Amino acid sequence: MSKTVIAKYSINGEEFEIFVDSDMAYEYITGKRKDPLSVIQTEEIFKNANKGERQTQEKLKKVFNTTDVLQIADIILKKGEVPITTEQRHKLVEEKRKQIINIIAVNSIDPRTNAPHTPTRIENALEQAKIVVDPFKNANEQVEAIIKKINMILPLKFATAHVEVQIPASYANRCYGALKQYGLKSEEWQNNGSLKATLEFPAGLKQEFFDKINGLTKGEAQINVS
Repeated sequence: MSKTVIAKYSINGEEFEIFVDSDMAYEYITGKRKDPLSVIQTEEIFKNANKGERQTQEKLKKVFNTTDVLQIADIILKKGEVPITTEQRHKLVEEKRKQIINIIAVNSIDPRTNAPHTPTRIENALEQAKIVVDPFKNANEQVEAIIKKINMILPLKFATAHVEVQIPASYANRCYGALKQYGLKSEEWQNNGSLKATLEFPAGLKQEFFDKINGLTKGEAQINVS
């Protein structure tokens, strides 16, 4: 228990905290560990972990659309703040930086020549613009803001995919976190518990998105691209 730390997620003035093993949490947020159950120290979601104050089921349902501890822990670990060492933070920033550079390189062109930009050119632009990469925020979610900052240094043009997806009720809560990672623009929860959503993201991420959602829904999601 000496490596136990508190991972925190804050939204709309509400706090959600879990006890986790710091080393295993780092492995989880870097993709080396897949099971959140192996990371959390207790299957409880707290409002204030130090005081032992548990969050209410109503708040969990309102914010996460589920009360399932493992689904919520997954979101807290991936989108919240996890205490890590300076060395771990540096490695995580570098990994996230490489992901962002790859996304931009794969999905953009130079509008002046219609030719792709090299990763080295993109990396130099990030350095010139003094871009600060958030180690805990999904790379896809950071790309749009970064592009705006480097566009004066390195002109970029993106092809955008406009996607409508219908998630069956039995998979809706499980997919919600993934949808938010891919540029969720609107959501409409149906009376039968299913979820209809619209998304926009770089066109080069289409196959990755299809694979992710089809995997989570066992191929039962309806996806339309325009």
